[in-house]
Amino acid sequence: MQKDELIQLHTFLLHLKTYVEEMVGNDGVEEFRRYEQLDVTPYQVYKSKREHTLAVFTLSKGIADLLHHNNCPGMEKISCRLDLMAERFMTEKEKQLINDIGFNSEMTSIA
Repeated sequence: MQKDELIQLHTFLLHLKTYVEEMVGNDGVEEFRRYEQLDVTPYQVYKSKREHTLAVFTLSKGIADLLHHNNCPGMEKISCRLDLMAERFMTEKEKQLINDIGFNSEMTSIA
């Protein structure tokens, strides 16, 4: 897939995220925390193809998680597979950032 096609897909998924959030009546803060931390939007065309690919997989995983948490069957398997695909495109720094986010959210839920 070419970078411009990937950016178009990224844009579509961002619109889909907004639609799904409105449809289920949930702002999806928890589901999209990883995507927000990546700090890659479709409007940042100067970002690398790898960064946009990671954002697409991470955003797709967030959408699948949101649907799964709202009783849409089959989304858990899709979410797990998207997570595996996203991990392939992560740098070590990004993996550490994701681990820190997971640790912080676990600590917040305990308190």
